[in-house]
Amino acid sequence: MNARLLYLLIFLLGLSACSEAPEPPSGFAGLGTEVEGYPQVSRNDRIRFPEALGAHPEYRIEWWYVTANLTDENGQDWGIQWTLFRQALQPNQGKAKGWQTPQVWMGHAAITSATHHWQAERLSRGGTGEADAQAQPFKAWIHSWRLSSQQEASFSPLEVYASDQDFAYRLQLSTDQPFVLQGDQGYSQKSEQGQASWYYSQPFFKVEGQIEVDDQQLQVRGQGWMDREWSSQPLAPGQEGWDWFSLHLETGEKVMLFQLREDGKDYYSGTWISAAGEPTPLEPEQIQMQPLELTRVAGRQLPTHWRLQIADYDLDITTRPLNAKSFMDTLVPYWEGPIFFEGSHQGRGFLEMTGY
Repeated sequence: MNARLLYLLIFLLGLSACSEAPEPPSGFAGLGTEVEGYPQVSRNDRIRFPEALGAHPEYRIEWWYVTANLTDENGQDWGIQWTLFRQALQPNQGKAKGWQTPQVWMGHAAITSATHHWQAERLSRGGTGEADAQAQPFKAWIHSWRLSSQQEASFSPLEVYASDQDFAYRLQLSTDQPFVLQGDQGYSQKSEQGQASWYYSQPFFKVEGQIEVDDQQLQVRGQGWMDREWSSQPLAPGQEGWDWFSLHLETGEKVMLFQLREDGKDYYSGTWISAAGEPTPLEPEQIQMQPLELTRVAGRQLPTHWRLQIADYDLDITTRPLNAKSFMDTLVPYWEGPIFFEGSHQGRGFLEMTGY
């Protein structure tokens, strides 16, 4: 979350009486700054379920992130995004209630086709009941948007719902695969200096349901991916943004890759996930990511086509977007959209680019 967003949230949500606005932070979204009073991610801890599904308000930031690559009954390709962010404006305030809680929430939803990109944003304050996340039964929501379990005692199946003036979707996500712990048993390092987050994924969702655009209701099905991450300082000072890929290989494997950009000292990380759900962390030197083609989007040049290589797994692919204009023109702007890839492997996935 960058300074502009923080100030806008304070203004829009009436938070100025609760805390003084901090100095403008450095790095993308202010996530490369030191923050006193927040717990830091430590290798000595571990991810625990089902607690990991719910909110962690003592940490500075976290998110629940769902993407899906879909096809309708006419063979047309689509992508959807549903994201819920939580940000703490101050370290843990103990028993603060209602509007006195230092938590703010932001939701993003989008539908992407080859020719259009629909998007919407929601903002809310913690402590009001309008936005939150609970572990069991699992539910994450902001206003009417929700990601929620359909059974009391199990995570899957889920329903994801969002709507705006020009679009809506209601999808069912199901899987019998366990969660994938990214990095070292969920400890995901983000720099050589030791910044890290807790990070796990569910990349094996089967998805079906309905989308509505242009007064049309379409039946869709496909593959989904959920990322879950929380931290107090996920970036190092000087890191300006990231390029993140989730890949569904036609052979059944899944791959997560990201690079954090910093003036020639880019930091790489990733995971190779077998079709059975077994993750193998990738070392930075195993990963090569090369931008191939730039697209002028929202007044900036963005690398929308890439070459990705993991020699140890004989992966050498080129990616292309379903829609090169899949830009989230939200309070914190970024590019997010469905991609296709070909080469040594074929498949579909998602790309997110921030900090450009």
